[in-house]
Amino acid sequence: MKLILDTHCHTIASGHAYSTIQEMAAYAKEIGFKLIAITDHGPKMPGSAHILHFKNLRVVPKEIEGVEILKGVEVNIMNHEGRLDIPEGVLRGLDIVIASLHQPCIKPGKMEENTNVLINLMKLPYIHIIGHSGNPAYPVDIERLINAAKEHKTLIEINNSSLKPETFRVGSKENCYNILKACRDKGVGVVVGSDAHMAHSIGKFSVALEMIKDLNVPEELVINTSVDRLKTYLKK
Repeated sequence: MKLILDTHCHTIASGHAYSTIQEMAAYAKEIGFKLIAITDHGPKMPGSAHILHFKNLRVVPKEIEGVEILKGVEVNIMNHEGRLDIPEGVLRGLDIVIASLHQPCIKPGKMEENTNVLINLMKLPYIHIIGHSGNPAYPVDIERLINAAKEHKTLIEINNSSLKPETFRVGSKENCYNILKACRDKGVGVVVGSDAHMAHSIGKFSVALEMIKDLNVPEELVINTSVDRLKTYLKK
């Protein structure tokens, strides 16, 4: 299975990442990737970019170094009612939006609370991906979550960074395995995200790929294999 794109990349604008867009595009070209999504953290993540950064992403070229650039955000979920740290008008103008639960922005809730807020966000046409849904700090009802993803054509991320032994999201591997299995069984699209915070982490998918192989997930469900397939989901 050949993966040719990465939907989760952070630049220096996130405040705790270390490469520029230009550097990320250059590395993506080096490894033969066709597309990367620049998804810096929303403004409520400590140290991240001001809202004007996301409003002004239109100045970024659509292609750098022969690599297509999607201009996006990893938007922070601020409460269990679904408030986000970027307004709808800005989100609608972006190419790709990942919605994620992060502890600096929202306290972990009960399984029902976490599941409900993610499902409600899936209903919004400008939310394309649910980020690192296997994070054990935010337990979810996997069956309900994946059924909703199928209904609303929302992609589920398998976050490779969360699966590495040195990760701070200890326990993600088992959760992601069960989530990926449910996606396979229900025919729900998944994206593998590197969650790169430096250019050289783009396309680092080894642990997630092992899981995909072990579960025999069909290639057509792994959206990183096709730019066209990704764009179909982004039209949701």
